Amino acid sequence: MLLRLDSVSLAFGSRPLLEQASLQVGERERVCLVGRNGEGKSSLLRLVSGGAVPDDGAVWLRPGAKLATLAQDLDAVHDGLVADIVRGGLPADAGEDWETEHRVAAIMSRLGLDGERRFSDLSGGWRRRALLARALVGDPDILLLDEPTNHLDIATIEWLEETLLGFRGALLLVSHDRAFVNRLATRVVELDRGRLSSWPGNYDDYVMRKTLQLENEAKANAEFDRKLAEEEVWIRKGVEARRTRNEGRVRALQAMRRERRERRDRIGQAEFVLAEAAESAKCVFEAEHAAVAFEGREVIRGFSARIQRGDRIGIVGPNGAGKSTLIRLLLGAIEPTSGSVKRGARLETAYYDQQREQLDLSASVADNVNDGNTFVPIGGENRHVSGYLRDFLFRPDQLLTPASALSGGERNRLLLARLFARPANLLVMDEPTNDLDIDTLELLEERIAAFEGTLLLVSHDRAFLDRVVTSLLVLEGDGRVQEFVGGWSDWRAWRDARDARATERSASSARIPSAPSSTGAEPAATQRRRLSYKEQREFDSLPARIEELEAAKSALDVQVAGPSFYSQDRDTVREALARVPQLAAEIDAAYARWAELEARGGR
Repeated sequence: MLLRLDSVSLAFGSRPLLEQASLQVGERERVCLVGRNGEGKSSLLRLVSGGAVPDDGAVWLRPGAKLATLAQDLDAVHDGLVADIVRGGLPADAGEDWETEHRVAAIMSRLGLDGERRFSDLSGGWRRRALLARALVGDPDILLLDEPTNHLDIATIEWLEETLLGFRGALLLVSHDRAFVNRLATRVVELDRGRLSSWPGNYDDYVMRKTLQLENEAKANAEFDRKLAEEEVWIRKGVEARRTRNEGRVRALQAMRRERRERRDRIGQAEFVLAEAAESAKCVFEAEHAAVAFEGREVIRGFSARIQRGDRIGIVGPNGAGKSTLIRLLLGAIEPTSGSVKRGARLETAYYDQQREQLDLSASVADNVNDGNTFVPIGGENRHVSGYLRDFLFRPDQLLTPASALSGGERNRLLLARLFARPANLLVMDEPTNDLDIDTLELLEERIAAFEGTLLLVSHDRAFLDRVVTSLLVLEGDGRVQEFVGGWSDWRAWRDARDARATERSASSARIPSAPSSTGAEPAATQRRRLSYKEQREFDSLPARIEELEAAKSALDVQVAGPSFYSQDRDTVREALARVPQLAAEIDAAYARWAELEARGGR
């Protein structure tokens, strides 16, 4: 056992964050902590790291065990050479001998870092690498990570996954990135209403089991409340009934009242909707050979595309590749240095800016949404600002609070509240998922999926992209923008197959003599290798197999969404919920296999 929390309690003012919470973390476990924004996840990590002290209970770390933290706030780190930043992760008693310097050099080499660069000159993703090197250089037994994927591009997130999978110590992490948690977690621990509960497996396993638990909890609470109501009626009967009442029954009623008072009901879920404007013109954007250059460097070049009303487009690529520049080009915030971009008529745009520049941090929560007005016009009717903000989980006592006092997740919810109060037929979202808890994230997915206008989405959240977009604009860092039909998983399968073909061609070219064939025909080694009879039959059968799997998943999705689904027996519900991610995985595998065989010569 590396780490143990024994009956820990912690309050923020009068609000309890942890109540008699207990947790154990063993060697090489990878534990993900999940829960709503404001539940106290970051506070729990501070308790573990020694940055805070519990009001009650104890935090125990195995004697001699080394603990390291991957800092979440990049700006909190003092500037300096990367080598010095990394060296700062060594124990205080570490000398500057050859072994120490070798360890620093080895970890920087492993993470691809240049020790002579200044930390302030690095991009966000490379700063995160430097901080991870600092956390790992001391060879910790347990590593704490708080939202490690925030502001990272997908390539860096995938690199981070591989690095952490190879880490020999234990991980305790907070993350809202479901694909990241599914890849890494061996156990999910939920912080809900001050209590910790442990769920073996990854995020999908947790969701399946949590759904059943909430159903059972709701039924048990409903039965308890029904019985309590009956006893309250009984105790309030006339004088004759009170004269003959059973004292044991009275004591039982008093105990039920205490139990009901102590029950902490689950925090309500956000319930926002998007206000939609009248339809835009059919053609929303049309770009022809558009280019954008800064200081002589082309960030976007040769971009041609036609975006129609109702298209749902994801924009992906490495940090610095030009994703935000492409958004600004389409919206007219910058003009092309060559080529042209035409914009359709009747566009009403709602723009979510990842820097949250639309928020006035000095103004109150309410004034950020309604500009000082008491009511907010939503869907043709006026709603009081307090009721509207309650849909975004803001308490009445927060309405006059300056936005600067809000957490990152609360600021994101406030920006969503501001955004969705304005009718729109074009929704532009630049990294909307940072700092959002998973419940709010999943509701946002539902609302965007129901939005009938046009969507432009920049996101590093792979699960989010797969659920809401139907095509991609992919920037790979050379200024070119590639259109691709499908979601992130489709693109990844195609990309991997493309890269495998390139590797195979490169290897084949190295084996081929430079002299041409005497017959003038292409050398056999450069031709696509024919599939075997068995592989060709598999390739031919895969489209039908994919269609069959997708039909089965669609039918199961309808079944799970049905009103009577959870009224079935528990085993039937569990089996159905378990089958949903299984089918999704089988579909992904079938697509990947089809792409692989097609790349090798399927016809």
